[in-house]
Amino acid sequence: MKRRPGVTAPIVLSLLGLTRATMAAEPVTVILATTTSTQDTGLLDALVPAFEKAHPEIRVKAIAVGTGEALAMGRRGDADVLVVHARAAEDAFMAESHGLLRYNLMHNDFVLAGPPSDPAGVRGRGILDALKEIAVARATFVTRGDGSGTHTRELALWKQAGVGVPTGSWYLEAGQGMGATARIASEKQAYTLMDRGSFLALQATLALTVVSEGGEELLNRYGVIVVSPRTHPGVRAAQGRTLADWLVSAEGQKLIGEFGVTRFGRALFVPDAPHAGAR
Repeated sequence: MKRRPGVTAPIVLSLLGLTRATMAAEPVTVILATTTSTQDTGLLDALVPAFEKAHPEIRVKAIAVGTGEALAMGRRGDADVLVVHARAAEDAFMAESHGLLRYNLMHNDFVLAGPPSDPAGVRGRGILDALKEIAVARATFVTRGDGSGTHTRELALWKQAGVGVPTGSWYLEAGQGMGATARIASEKQAYTLMDRGSFLALQATLALTVVSEGGEELLNRYGVIVVSPRTHPGVRAAQGRTLADWLVSAEGQKLIGEFGVTRFGRALFVPDAPHAGAR
């Protein structure tokens, strides 16, 4: 049979066109630098698949680090979106033109966790009184020491309590994330500051209990920031904004508000953005 002239080229071109279309349809990867608490609690495992299902054109690569390192990644242009919880540092990041936009995302609170024996006798006291007594008793305290939002808040609380910067053999620096720090505190029967979500998620594996909670000083607010393409031209700001907008949408906020209820009998985070565009 004779080959019909002019057929092969169109077929090849057609196949090339399909290949290009397939390549063009491949999802774009967005890098999300986020706090270790969102990983330790399992919140990321709930949010990321739901977002990718709603937006199959985007994939999320989450990197769980402390807030300090997440903001540093943003300053270097190494992340497209940040979920962090240190408002003063977030405001400085925005003022320095590293951020395109910032939304209020959610909140929970911090708790002071310690051994059931409570060697410093602080159970039931307000956080500032509790820290004073721990310092006076030189009871073992484990700090994250990693520049995270939790570490930043802890240092501010010591200052508010009139202790200043803690020093001495009783004050141990983990230099690690929340999960690892909590495990060290548990092993050493020490006190540590934790976000409540992480405490509830890890509680079954820890020999720690909540000894101080409540009050404005322990409120823990999270924000989501899209890194500015003007300052960092290489970031995927359009896709990053799609992720940020979804997180503060009705769907994203509903998932945040429901997370933890089935497993722990209570939500681990409270949504802070009832509608997209909340600042």
